[in-house]
Amino acid sequence: MNHFRFLFIAVLGLMLVAFKFKEEPHIYFFKGTDRSINSIVALQNSIVKLQGNALNVQTKQEEEAPGIQIKGNWDLSKCNQLVLEITNHDLLGDLPLTVVLENKGASMGKRRGVFLERIYIAPNQTNKVSIALPNDFSKAIDEQLVGMRMTPFTKWGLIANIDLKEVVSLSVYVNKPRYNWNWSVNYIKAEVGEKQANPAWMSLQEKDFFPFIDQYGQFKYQEWPGKIHNDQELKDQGQKEFADLEKYPGPIERSKFGGWKSGPKLKATGSFRVEKIDGKWWMVDPEGYLFWSHGVVRVTPHAGITPLDGRKHYFSGLPKKDDAFAEFYTTHDELLKPYYTARNIDSTYDFSAANIKRKYGEHWREIYADLAHQRLKSWGLNTIANSSDKQIFMQRKTVYTDRIELKSPYIEGSKGMWWKFNDPFDPQFTIHFRKQLLEREKELNDPWCLGFFVDNEINWGEEATLAEWTLQSPATQAAKIAFVKTLKTKYKTIQQLNTVWKTNFKDWQLLLESREKAPLGSKVDCIAFSKAITEEYFKKVRTEFKKVAPNKLYLGCRFARSNINAVTIGAKYCDVMSYNIYAQTLDNFKLPNNLDKPVLIGEFHFGALDRGLFHPSLIKTKNQEERGQAYFNYVKSALRHPSIIGTHWHQFADQATTGRFDGENFQVGMVDICDTPYWETIAKIREIGYRLYETRQGKTTQKNKSPYTDYIDY
Repeated sequence: MNHFRFLFIAVLGLMLVAFKFKEEPHIYFFKGTDRSINSIVALQNSIVKLQGNALNVQTKQEEEAPGIQIKGNWDLSKCNQLVLEITNHDLLGDLPLTVVLENKGASMGKRRGVFLERIYIAPNQTNKVSIALPNDFSKAIDEQLVGMRMTPFTKWGLIANIDLKEVVSLSVYVNKPRYNWNWSVNYIKAEVGEKQANPAWMSLQEKDFFPFIDQYGQFKYQEWPGKIHNDQELKDQGQKEFADLEKYPGPIERSKFGGWKSGPKLKATGSFRVEKIDGKWWMVDPEGYLFWSHGVVRVTPHAGITPLDGRKHYFSGLPKKDDAFAEFYTTHDELLKPYYTARNIDSTYDFSAANIKRKYGEHWREIYADLAHQRLKSWGLNTIANSSDKQIFMQRKTVYTDRIELKSPYIEGSKGMWWKFNDPFDPQFTIHFRKQLLEREKELNDPWCLGFFVDNEINWGEEATLAEWTLQSPATQAAKIAFVKTLKTKYKTIQQLNTVWKTNFKDWQLLLESREKAPLGSKVDCIAFSKAITEEYFKKVRTEFKKVAPNKLYLGCRFARSNINAVTIGAKYCDVMSYNIYAQTLDNFKLPNNLDKPVLIGEFHFGALDRGLFHPSLIKTKNQEERGQAYFNYVKSALRHPSIIGTHWHQFADQATTGRFDGENFQVGMVDICDTPYWETIAKIREIGYRLYETRQGKTTQKNKSPYTDYIDY
């Protein structure tokens, strides 16, 4: 009897466990078979419809963050992960999605009530993606951590300051899309389960947590391979690297300028140029050898400058004013200093340069500059890309590029990604540009200089945007005066314009003085004049550039987001089209309208969270091994592409752990804040760099076999 009673109790217990599991294994946000679960909202003109058991979403390129939002009320406090199954119907590359959970009254800017993570869905595939949900931690400390994009508490996601008991929305969207995307959500659910334990430091009180950055600019409460604990370790790392550089001096069969010495020899002109050979675009170096630019941006000892204003309590070991390292309160980066000034940032500290001085001694500047060239050659790189230290690239040991950011009157109504749009109709436009060019006369006459980028990541808006911004500018705006003159020629009378625009201006002067938003009826005229602004911009830049530097390459404006007219018009005037493209590969990149122009990738990068930094960069990888492989895959895809003539990694060294002027604190360096190479990444840079030209040509030889692999499948 007792035996049967025990068996009955055991079976009943199992049934209860099974029932509990059936009731509580997960919480659905969307499930195709149950279409009434929650309220689904289309974000920013997205087309959303149910197809079978999936939610199909079509998002547009011109929108800022198109996608879906699911509204409801959820208690996720017992859940340990989000699980999404999503299909990417396109062949445009990995679909980049941002996933956001929010509390009521959430603020993305203040990092309150928000959990955010980014995921990627492979082309033409259905991927199941899991995202770890955060544990509780001291939000009071996190809210004090200002001036950085991500904080130590964002380990669980890019933003993780949320109360999981009171989630009211989940959004999935494409942030600043480069393409029109077509994708489907099959399901989204939160899994019930035990969370990973927090590290001990996450339970510290405020008085114990601060300061959280050590004298080297590193996070105090985490250990990782290569972390520096004392000055001797810095010097030991230097000796280790010197031995590595001696062992691997660089690829053979390279010309003086890093071109392909064993490849075809063309006419030597003394300057770099571009040519299309056998269906592929190439650069040609000054000696006539084919050249493909494998480079890195911001080769400078000053990558780790961070603001101190209101944040000195973050840092331990800051030097006193009479200390030998007090000089690093006053060092600055030539490119970025205007950005600090514009934000009224008064006090900074340069952790990267301070560490380089500790590592190499009093003559650190000279040693670092010489070492930069030795490193790049050893690593299989051949270009010091823009925004680098002049003391380094003017040694004329490695080919370099530079960048000019135009400083002339803006279109006042414009909105920029970094600065407002320069008014090309203003007479000061060409005057200022010529002055900026002449300030770089030595570079413009230097055969080691590839050419110049002019501007960076301009906000072109949509097809009508530049003219719409012009209409919102004052009556004295040169572009606006030119626009009204064009309208007078077209419409003859203000009454005719009013009929088309559906406005009621009494005369042309009132139109000129108006700063209202563009009326709907003005769309056609705004598109036409936006094209005129774009034409004037590129034409004047090229004209002045070629007057001063006829033999230098005009490398374009480093498109980030653009519209088809900006790209098409730019292609008429640029020697090389430049793009900053943060993606997994370039396999699906193409210029619009079948344009046939050489393309240079001005920026790309990958990062991870396993080496003490808080932000994994714009493209996140799991760890350093995956990061290195991502580099290899990206550059290899560029070498396969017939239009692409180079890739420039952003950037040489990590940004400061606590952020630069705009809070960026990305793990993006080939070296860290202590000038230690990320060896996993260096191995893959060498692997692709040593076989650069053979890969571009589609040939395999043993002359430049990578020192890190016995066989490379090209």
